[in-house]
Amino acid sequence: MTAATHPLTAMITPAAPPPDCAAYEQAGGWQAARKALKILAPAEVIDMVTRSKLRGRGGAGFATGQKWSFVPKDAASERRKYLVANADEMEPGTFKDRWLLEGNPLQLVEGMILAAYAIQASHGIVFLRGEYHLPRKRLTRAIEEARQKGWLGENILGSGFSFDIHLHSSAGRYICGEETALITALEGKRATPRSKPPFPQFSGLWGASTVVNNVETLCNLPHIITNGPEWFLSLGMGADGGTKLYGVSGRVRRPGAWELPIGTPLRQIIEDHAGGMLPGYSLRALLPGGASTAFLDESALDVVMDYGSVEKAGSRLGTGTAIILDDRTCPIGMILNLEHFFAQESCGWCTPCRDGLPWVERLLGALEEGTGESEDLEELARHARMLGTPGRTFCAHAPGAMAPLASGLKLFSDDFSAHISQRGCPLRHAA
Repeated sequence: MTAATHPLTAMITPAAPPPDCAAYEQAGGWQAARKALKILAPAEVIDMVTRSKLRGRGGAGFATGQKWSFVPKDAASERRKYLVANADEMEPGTFKDRWLLEGNPLQLVEGMILAAYAIQASHGIVFLRGEYHLPRKRLTRAIEEARQKGWLGENILGSGFSFDIHLHSSAGRYICGEETALITALEGKRATPRSKPPFPQFSGLWGASTVVNNVETLCNLPHIITNGPEWFLSLGMGADGGTKLYGVSGRVRRPGAWELPIGTPLRQIIEDHAGGMLPGYSLRALLPGGASTAFLDESALDVVMDYGSVEKAGSRLGTGTAIILDDRTCPIGMILNLEHFFAQESCGWCTPCRDGLPWVERLLGALEEGTGESEDLEELARHARMLGTPGRTFCAHAPGAMAPLASGLKLFSDDFSAHISQRGCPLRHAA
């Protein structure tokens, strides 16, 4: 495929410094911002993004244009609006936003200018994962240069539109992937989700209208505005438009991330791009979209990686970054590792999540240590059912945490039973 069909990553060269403003403009950057600010009305930008069928790339997959359309347009709402780029990227197994931030941070800057113009926000914030030191350094430089060149600040291009970006390094909590928890953290408070409604588009950061978009989502915007929604739609292989950054981690020959047409078959991603499994290992199952998605076994390898197809297969596309389980890794040990993460990342706001996830972790730990009983499997299934049902906890953290457990109890039932009958992990005993 040509660079033209890989708009997000066409300018990214591994281990090379990102382009400066001049190089970015020479490669086609700033065309979209210039077009929007000089020719298009905010409503026209929203319309183009809506027609492109761009869906949020952070995991939920909500239609971007529709999300923007909820922002109030009355006179009272004009006083203050915020656009927040979620660059926290705390989903285990996910590293796509880091690649974009390190490789071409000006693309994010331009995408934020377009999104802010569409919703008429004058304040932009990048909520960056605290451990992302190199992305912070490069993004800081990009924002400063864009400001010096007149792409940020007062009256951009003489359009009357003013917008600037502030970079915020977060203290780091997985729950900040939930947009209202992120907003609460930005306000200097404990990162706990808020009840909805009101939605952030009506009452978000400090009570003002706020839109939160993922880094990959925002990086698509310059290409949609420059080339048009029909062009963006044509890049996809199904109902969804555009390309997608897909990643693979685990015991494959070439773990990494690749920009491909959305709807690329899972088998093609793993075998052609990740190079297949390492010698001596076989694929047993995988989490298709990060740690908070349900396991799929090898029978699902021919599923196409778009939102609807992965859901029909019994999981979620999520972030599009697959975590591979091989035949020499204990699935119960893998699930225990995941549930340990989710338990410590619970915000503690609601009792089922705060107390239920650590209890799940203890039960799984007992199975691994050889002290588990058959009744523990019934208890795990009950927790997976109770915590995994949306609406029984305050936010989606616990349902996401239960996705690998609930699917694992079905796919790996023999392994769970063996941990009880053999008093511990059979693979550890064999070693």
